[in-house]
Amino acid sequence: MMSTRDFEHKQIAFVFSNRGEKISFKNDNIIVSDSEGKTKHQSTCYRLFALFVCGDYCVTTGLLERSKKFGFTIVFMTASLRVTMILPSKAEGNVLLRKRQYAYDKTDIAARVISNKIHNQNFLLKKIRKKADDEKRVIADLERYEKDVLNPGLSVQEIMGIEGVSAKLYFKTLFAAYNWKSRQPRVKNDITNTLLDIGYTILFNIVNALLEMYGFDVYVGILHTQFFHRKSLVCDLEEPFRPIVDAAILKAMNLGQVSKKDFWKNQSQYILPWKNSQKYISLILEAIMEYKNEIFIYLQGYYRAFMRDKPAEEFPVFDMEET
Repeated sequence: MMSTRDFEHKQIAFVFSNRGEKISFKNDNIIVSDSEGKTKHQSTCYRLFALFVCGDYCVTTGLLERSKKFGFTIVFMTASLRVTMILPSKAEGNVLLRKRQYAYDKTDIAARVISNKIHNQNFLLKKIRKKADDEKRVIADLERYEKDVLNPGLSVQEIMGIEGVSAKLYFKTLFAAYNWKSRQPRVKNDITNTLLDIGYTILFNIVNALLEMYGFDVYVGILHTQFFHRKSLVCDLEEPFRPIVDAAILKAMNLGQVSKKDFWKNQSQYILPWKNSQKYISLILEAIMEYKNEIFIYLQGYYRAFMRDKPAEEFPVFDMEET
């Protein structure tokens, strides 16, 4: 298994094939060059954790062989950043882990994950300067929900209900200065939702790659119900880290880095053209990578706690306030 020290040196590379960028290899190094042949990224394959390929690309046996040899995940995306295929580097045959997954039928770990998420959401709200009375009320409500969701015996539906109410209050308050209506996944009815979709997609695939590394069945969740082709466990364990993306997008908006001119509107959807995507991917990825060690340690701790059948109280917590 990968150690924390090993993961500290891991890197994530993006290739935008529609811009004419190309992948090549020299010895054990991966080289990403732009349309003019200039090197955009170069690193040893030993340090590559994930490779995102955006746009059309012909897969070579050389790429697949190196992915397997050096253990990096490949994520293929369309020019509009929709994931089409994932080739994960994963541990095969962790039978004991999967048996434990299939036998687990409680909600205590799920409740802890959602409580952790609400705590981090509230941390962002507490950073708001000169809070109005309604903002203070929302913060107090989230503090209560963070505790309420840990009440013993709650069903999955009750946990999801608390999470939904908290999220509605949180998003309305966090982006209040921009008259934002609500979080609507995959609808892309405004720029904020479009950017959140992109950010959560990147985060999702990083969490997925780490879970695959331990041999989890990523389709078996602890909160999200099993659904055909949905990686429910990844959806679950992504939750505490979502505020990283929220904070990055809010910061970009506050700094004037988000421009309506970068998007084009197709009927009721805001689309980010591939030629403008690199700027937003960079700022979101930079924010996620600031916490990459914490994400790794959390998922490593989750794996160890789950394998040892520890009580939910001993499962890891990701606290943005302490990092």
